[in-house]
Amino acid sequence: MSKKKQPRATTSRRGFLRGAGLTTAGLAIAPALQARTPAPADPFTDPAATTFNLRVNGQVKTVTGESRLTLAEALREELHLTGTKVVCDRGACSCCTVYLDGEPVCSCLTLALDVDGRDVTTIEGLAPGDTLHPVQQAFIDHDASMCGFCTPGMVMSCAKLVDDNPNATLDDVKQATSGNLCRCGTYPKVFSATLDAAAQTKRR
Repeated sequence: MSKKKQPRATTSRRGFLRGAGLTTAGLAIAPALQARTPAPADPFTDPAATTFNLRVNGQVKTVTGESRLTLAEALREELHLTGTKVVCDRGACSCCTVYLDGEPVCSCLTLALDVDGRDVTTIEGLAPGDTLHPVQQAFIDHDASMCGFCTPGMVMSCAKLVDDNPNATLDDVKQATSGNLCRCGTYPKVFSATLDAAAQTKRR
């Protein structure tokens, strides 16, 4: 009784080349994977908790949080300075405006990591002691706020203008607040309040 012949295994040219290519690639990659060592922790991408020293309104505050922590989050959630409002959280409304080394910035776009050791001024620290800043008082006198979400950022922008230029014109005020969004539409009263504050500052 004769044995049945087993079918002969066949390999196509394409299959052979594909297998040879995968084998060569594997041999080339393997040593690189074995020699690879963990990269050192990057403070800008490492999610582990980091300690920041923030100089806020003249006082040094220590904040612990992830490296992705924004200045707005640090102020509101860690230091409980809730005068700084977060509305759009993407730098489009400027409600979260604070001063960083004396210049207005959107705190929702600023990492706390980048502010370590620098001077931060919030709406709570704008006025010395119990005396309001002229712009703050003028906003009250002119009823220049409605819902109040934009008010802290608007005051910070206007106060910076008045402090730098007591001779500010209406066009100057419009330019200074061009990045501040007021959904209630109280711009006319904001403008008149700021011009009044500038006039008072000029007379001093």
